[in-house]
Amino acid sequence: MAVHSLIPFLLFLQAISPSSASNSSSAAVGINYGQVADNLPSPEAVIPLLRSLGVGRVKLYDTDPRVLRAFADTGVEFVVGLPDRLVPKVRDPAAALSWVKANLHPHLPRTRIAAVTVGNEVLSSNDSTLIQSLLPAMQSVRSALATLGLDRQVAVTTAHSLAVLSTSFPPSAGAFRRDLLPYVSPLLSFLSKTGSPFLINAYPYFAYKADPKRVALDYVLFRSNQGVADPGSGLRYENMLHAQVDAVRSAIAAAGGGKGVEVRVSETGWPSAGDEDEAGATAENAARYNGNLMRMVAEGKGTPMAPGAPLHVYVFALFNENLKPGPASERHYGLFKPDGTPAYPLGDAEAPVDNSTSPTPAGNGGARAHSPGASSTGYYTTISAATKMGAERVSVVMAASVLGLVLRFA
Repeated sequence: MAVHSLIPFLLFLQAISPSSASNSSSAAVGINYGQVADNLPSPEAVIPLLRSLGVGRVKLYDTDPRVLRAFADTGVEFVVGLPDRLVPKVRDPAAALSWVKANLHPHLPRTRIAAVTVGNEVLSSNDSTLIQSLLPAMQSVRSALATLGLDRQVAVTTAHSLAVLSTSFPPSAGAFRRDLLPYVSPLLSFLSKTGSPFLINAYPYFAYKADPKRVALDYVLFRSNQGVADPGSGLRYENMLHAQVDAVRSAIAAAGGGKGVEVRVSETGWPSAGDEDEAGATAENAARYNGNLMRMVAEGKGTPMAPGAPLHVYVFALFNENLKPGPASERHYGLFKPDGTPAYPLGDAEAPVDNSTSPTPAGNGGARAHSPGASSTGYYTTISAATKMGAERVSVVMAASVLGLVLRFA
């Protein structure tokens, strides 16, 4: 790892961590540690890199014992994943207990595991077996944790694509798909009762990629812009990610059963390179998106709908992953190259605009027919599953294009 090449990046991170920001606000920035690659450094070599970044929260897509052992006694907090293929199996309480004993219990408490995500984007998978198994599997994993006295230490949740929404704009009109409500409502009750967060994978990049002529780049990159008005709430949105998150909040409220459920962004990011037809996939845009995002989160800013609640975000991803299938962008989401050098200079990012929570006066115009995109990386831990993920993302982008993705500034 070339340490000298990290200096601009480290200076940037120091700059985005204002002395006035609380520790809890700074800790709201996490990172996704993906491993669909054959050239990544060892987990032991990742530890000093994360420390130099000041990132203490990591999300895995499995329970890789090499990683969890390497991070023992480091204080780094993990969210780990139970793969989709195991979801139907662990709905059986005995199987869930065996999985927890084999994959979590040996690492606790030396490695901090704060949550388990049961499956990834299951509700938008169109796999009826997976969808019907999701909540029973979550309940069984939760019961297994309780049996071992770990239920207060490890939360149980699952991550969702924005494709679970039927309406995403304006944010105040956010709603879940009607066909998913029979599954979403009891899932929200589970999260509410257990104090677990609702995780959403949100990528403004896909909205821009699908319609770069009508989706304003400044709006998706947290740069200065006029903002977009929500005619239902009177709130003005300065960036698309906040609009996406608040659409989820509205959907949860409309579905009922989700009282007090926190919304967290389990994946978001921007590719530093892509194919010729992948608009916006440049190192410059990636630096602006991730740099401005990390600064905003570190400052503890909430969304217009919940300005007093700092938004927790996991950036996707730590490394570029050379074995991910699909378009070139899939292999260029990393903040770092596999050798540990920055994929681009995050120090080029600019200060994001302040998020206004003041109502927008009537007659000021506003946004129309804007869909914030409905995709995530759809990340899986095996190459075969990743192939399925690539196809799913293509279909989601096509769906986003059909929806229009129109953005009009007030």
